[in-house]
Order: sequence, then C-alpha cells, then structure tokens
Amino acid sequence: MEGIFSECRSSFKQFRSWQRAGKLISGVLSCMGRSTITGWLTASGDQFKDWSAAYRLFKGDRMDIAGIFGVIRRKVVALTDPGQLYVFAHMDDTLLRKKGKNVFGARWLRDALGPPFQTNLVWGQRFIQLSLSCFSKMGAVQARAIPVDLHHCPSVKKPGKAANEQDWEQYKETQKKARLSVIGAQRVKLLRENLDQDGFADKQLVVSVDGSYTNETVLKKLPANTVLIGRIRKDCSIYLPPEPPTSGKGRKKVYGEALPTPEQIRQSDDYSWVKVQAWAAGKVHDFQLKVIPIVRWRKAGNKDLKLVIIRPVSYRKTLKSKLLYRDPAYLICTEPDLDLATLLQAYLWRWEIEVNFKDQKTILGCGQAQVRTEEACEKVPAFLTSVYAMLMLAAETAKSQVLPRPKWYKSDKSTRTTTGDILNQFRALNWSYNSKINFSDFVNIQKKLQTLKKSDNPILAALFQARY
Repeated sequence: MEGIFSECRSSFKQFRSWQRAGKLISGVLSCMGRSTITGWLTASGDQFKDWSAAYRLFKGDRMDIAGIFGVIRRKVVALTDPGQLYVFAHMDDTLLRKKGKNVFGARWLRDALGPPFQTNLVWGQRFIQLSLSCFSKMGAVQARAIPVDLHHCPSVKKPGKAANEQDWEQYKETQKKARLSVIGAQRVKLLRENLDQDGFADKQLVVSVDGSYTNETVLKKLPANTVLIGRIRKDCSIYLPPEPPTSGKGRKKVYGEALPTPEQIRQSDDYSWVKVQAWAAGKVHDFQLKVIPIVRWRKAGNKDLKLVIIRPVSYRKTLKSKLLYRDPAYLICTEPDLDLATLLQAYLWRWEIEVNFKDQKTILGCGQAQVRTEEACEKVPAFLTSVYAMLMLAAETAKSQVLPRPKWYKSDKSTRTTTGDILNQFRALNWSYNSKINFSDFVNIQKKLQTLKKSDNPILAALFQARY
C-alpha cells in the first residue's frame, strides 16, 4: 500500500502535506472508534500535537483527490489482461447520514433502507460513486470492485417565502442540473476521457447501472466507445427497428412494430431460453436468458438496443426448506453485438459496488467525520474512499494470507477474503513493524494452541483480530 501512495506524491502541493496525508491513512485504517479526523489523529499517535493542520489538508488545493483516484484507476486497468477489450465500471448513488443541521449539502432524503410499505426520510448527504471491476482474466470469475470516483451531489435548497419569481426560475434551472441522472452522465463522460488520457482509448467502457440511471438523460448522453447495461421496467413499451423505407419521400420512421412487454416476453413460449454461465454468490451458476437481439425504446431514441431477460434463480435457505425464487431481471444493452456471457457477467459484477458502500460505511466509517464546510464535506468522504480503494488494490496485488483464519471459516482456499480480514492483516503488519511486536510468535502460538485444543491468549486475539 505504501507503493501505491508513493505514486500519489504529485497530487499534493507540498511534501509535508503528502506526509501528513500518509499519517492520516494509517490513522484511518487503525482507528477503532468513530472514524472522525480526531479519531484518525489519535490512532496515528498525533493526539498531543496541533490538530489544525489535519483539517487544513482538506482546504484549498493542498490535496488533489482526482489525482489520487487517477493513480488507482490506472493501476486497476493495468491489472487486467492486456488483450482484454473492455473496462467494466459500475455506477450508483449512496446516502451518508448526518446529524448537524449546518452541514453543507445535508437535506431530508428518502431512506433507501426503509420498508417498501412506508417511505422514511433521513437527514443526510448524497454521493455518486464509480467503481471498476478488478480481475486478471475474463470469464466466469469473481471480481472485486475498486472505487475510482466519489462525487458529492448536494440537493438544491428551495427559495424562502420572500423569494421573487426570478429566484424560483433560477431554482428550477439549478435543480435540473443537480439531478442524479445528469451528474451521473457527466461522471461517465469524465471517466471515458480519463481512460483515453491514460492510454486505454482502445478499450471499450462497459457501465452497469440500476433502473434510476437507465433513462433518457443518461442514454442520450453516452460518450463514444461506451456501453451501458441497465435495468428497465417489466411493463415498458419496446419496438422493433423500422423497416427500410420504400421511397425517399416523407420522414423516416424511428420505431417499427410494437413488441410485447418484457414481462409478456418472459411468460411467452414463443421465445426460447438460452443457457449462459456466470459467476454470482460465490460460485458459477447456470442462468437462463431470453434475448431480443435488436429493439428500440423511446428513452433511447434511434439507438439500437439488446433486450435480455434473466429467469429467476431458485434457491433454498436450508437443505430441508422449500424451493424459493428470486425476482427476474430485465436488462437493456446499448451494444447489440456484445456477447451474452460478457453482458451477464458485467451486470452481475455490479453487486460489488453495493459491497463497497457497506464496507465504506460500516467498517471504515465513511460519513462519520464531523465537518461542515463545502470543501471538507466533499473531500473527507472522497479521501476515505480513496484509502479504502488503495487497501483493496493492495490486497489484490499481494494475495497473501497473514493471520490464521477463525474456525468457522470455510477451508476452501477460493473463499473470498473479506474487507475485515484485509484490514486485520494491515493492522497486524503495521503494529508489528511500528510497535516491534513479535508477530510471527503470535501466529505460531495461535496455530499451536489450535492443534492442542487449548484456549489461546484472548488479549493477543483481541489485538490482532479486532473488528470495527
């Protein structure tokens, strides 16, 4: 991880700012309490020094967050097979809950974790994140998503009671520009430009999104050499492409005959199922798909799309429980020539960005920092996200198991290493190097006591295998 951060030196205006950020990174990953800036300083041993310099790091141009993410982005793409034709990205928005009423960008927002029968509101900030899939070779394989962009999307404050008509018109125009779909389209375009500048112009960018970004705003603003895979409603209206005109007179048709809705196509016997293998939920599954090679949708205009319907996958909660089914999925792809295996795997990898959100919030405490100004509210969560990305990237390149795993873990070596395990390994190595703790003795004692079926030292276990 030190090697990755050393390449970020050009993203800091001064050498001492880069050193200070390095100490804060160690504090972020070693912090046991609330993940605040003072908590990072305490975990890095600077609790008795002037703390104002740590807060000033997130002001002005002392630190370029985009430059740090640029180093991570180039390393993730470089890890893939040089012959790989695609770069797989995933985009989604998330909510960071706040308590202070003076926090910049904090508003009452809909709680995505609320029950479906009741809309709950929470006070918080909203962010859009882009993550890239990190894997070595394409196929039905497991891939870990690594964040390469986190952008603050504050909602627009409504004018007060004394506002005039001009204020309301300005509010409406600003509100249109602040919509998540508009900002999402801008971030995808920026990612495409950055990849071209990094020397990956020959690789096609494949972006997987959910239904909130599968709309006219995003589809009609896709940059060149970019493919979007997204979910659509099961009752949306789709059409065949128009037939070639017989004469040169009149306006050209954009849509042909109307097709059944995606739900009707799924239930119909006129369309056959196709079996495709892909990685999901820890192993390779056989998925059944229905495919319409070329369709038209009004939200995409005259762009040809591919419709893919994924049949619900059956599962059992226990060996003796009844057979249950998941919900079907209805996807569109803006590149009809993209093969089914790649399309399906790219969409299934999108779940990894949800794992990113969970790890960033619950393990590293993203959003817990008590900052209020505009610059700090934008840079502090992005800095913590970049630390998380560097940790994941270092784990992918190292591939070394340091700590003995708990008894309840599966013995299969292909089991995914969790973020908690990676964080524990970093803490163990960091403390053994800086505090001169004999780490090898701890591992040998743990293994020896496990063999003898004796109780181990709980203090050592709590030190090295602590959970946040």
